[in-house]
Amino acid sequence: MDALRSIRSSSRARTNSERGFALISAIVLAVLYIALIELLLLDSARELAEARRFRARIVAATLAENGAELAAAGMLSREGANVNATDWQGTINGTMRKLADNQFEITGDGTTAGVVQTSARVRLYGRIVGNDVKIQYSMHNP
Repeated sequence: MDALRSIRSSSRARTNSERGFALISAIVLAVLYIALIELLLLDSARELAEARRFRARIVAATLAENGAELAAAGMLSREGANVNATDWQGTINGTMRKLADNQFEITGDGTTAGVVQTSARVRLYGRIVGNDVKIQYSMHNP
């Protein structure tokens, strides 16, 4: 009888300790899982911000180039031009002016609208020879 009681009591002791171990293991795994999810959320938020900045830079550069193109339209027949436009993506500003010896300078500025606002500038320098427009160099500033 005493032997039977000792077997039952040791069996209960083992079962209680196993239950405690399983509970602790489940809690530790839950904490690790929540920490992993938090890391994934932080990483995705950082990636989203980086993607927004990249898109804003590309849109600003495109707007600046569009401003330069609009200012250059009809440059053979005009001495200068100023262009300003705004749409849902941002603002465009462009200027073209002729310098001495048939040289010209074209400047285009673009500023994005939205969550991330970024500006870019394009400058083109060149000369007009007859009816040919030759760009000597350009500068792009983000």
